[in-house]
Amino acid sequence: MAGNWASLLLPIEADDSIEFAKLGDEIDILIDADVDGIYSNGTAGEFHNQTEEEFDRIQLILAQRCQAARMPFVIGACQPDPAIMLNRVRRAASLRPAGIQVILPDWWPVTNPEAIDFLNRTSETANGIPLILYNPPHAKRVLAPNELAMILASAPGVTGVKLADGGSDWYARAREYLHGISLFVPGHHLATGFKEGVAAGSFSNVACLSPRGAQRWTRLMNEDIDAALEIEQRICRFMDEHIVPFRQKAGYSNAALDKLLAAIGNWGPVGTRLRFPYRWIAEGEADRLREVAKQELADMLT
Repeated sequence: MAGNWASLLLPIEADDSIEFAKLGDEIDILIDADVDGIYSNGTAGEFHNQTEEEFDRIQLILAQRCQAARMPFVIGACQPDPAIMLNRVRRAASLRPAGIQVILPDWWPVTNPEAIDFLNRTSETANGIPLILYNPPHAKRVLAPNELAMILASAPGVTGVKLADGGSDWYARAREYLHGISLFVPGHHLATGFKEGVAAGSFSNVACLSPRGAQRWTRLMNEDIDAALEIEQRICRFMDEHIVPFRQKAGYSNAALDKLLAAIGNWGPVGTRLRFPYRWIAEGEADRLREVAKQELADMLT
């Protein structure tokens, strides 16, 4: 797996139910955008705030539509409770995705031996489907490259890791310790990850803004890395000036920020609403920032 993977975001009604018809439409739009793949139940997919019945329905809709279109897909089976997560993995594996994304059990941080035991049992449960470990900055244990290498050496079922990158020192350590592992860096740093020879791709917040634009940008990285890096600088400046302050100053979640990006891009029936009890960003902010994005990131939105 590599390239630009678009996140499946949940359209939420005023009564907190999932609008499944709109979810299907969203999948069709992402397929038509010809992204490298679609993944469900990341943080922005609100995996932490859905019933098991809803989980199954989301994954079935995704699998059926992607398989019909020959679109690669990854199912996020993440859940802080390891017993629930293993059951999600078992059910996800029956749909034959390209991979299954999991987190380390998250109520109490696991030790390295516990992490290895969990990942190996999860791999057995996945029945041959590769695992992608999601280790975000807000995890109870954020693993450094050497720690990841130690754990993954004893957990061969994990073939990829979604993680936050760092500066040049982090990339040097990633090259030293994590060669042979597909690393998925934040979407707005993907050109840097490609230039550093580390990133296989991204489960991308940039694709939340514009799946088509993110796909064009990813292809550009193989043709003109300097041009791609210039676009990255503008993306990061837009994020730092207009998106990140919603988290830093008002405490909105990362899911709220990604849904705001989708509303700014205005490419599908997602909306900014999150499920109770989480606060979402008003649609009016998306309308305001859409005009800013058209000025600063016109080549991404067209």
